[in-house]
Amino acid sequence: MSGDAETTGEGRGSVEAVARVALGLPGAVQGAHFDTPDFRVGGRIFCTARTREPLAMVKLPQEIQTAVMIQRPEAITPAAGAWGRGGATLVRIDLVPADLLADLIVSAWRHAAPESLVAAYLADQERPQ
Repeated sequence: MSGDAETTGEGRGSVEAVARVALGLPGAVQGAHFDTPDFRVGGRIFCTARTREPLAMVKLPQEIQTAVMIQRPEAITPAAGAWGRGGATLVRIDLVPADLLADLIVSAWRHAAPESLVAAYLADQERPQ
């Protein structure tokens, strides 16, 4: 995970920052979950962004969740209860660098996306530009 770029800001700009990364991933679509913008792949939510506060949720594998919570305890925490134990991770967008936020969104997408889509994405990332 990276982490030295500027942070992404607050409010509506936070949703836009999350959407920019999430919707740039193959198969990702935007919806709404309890009036909160969400981002899905293959029908599975991998990320949400709150509109009234600089907070996102990314659904991470446990080992990544643990690592980033240790790295940035002031900004990254598990969601309450079983959701958090299942990888739902809250990220204070105003306290993390934009590149770290992007890495977390990609990790959440990879965790939720069908294997064939992830394989195609990784193959595309490895191609010389």
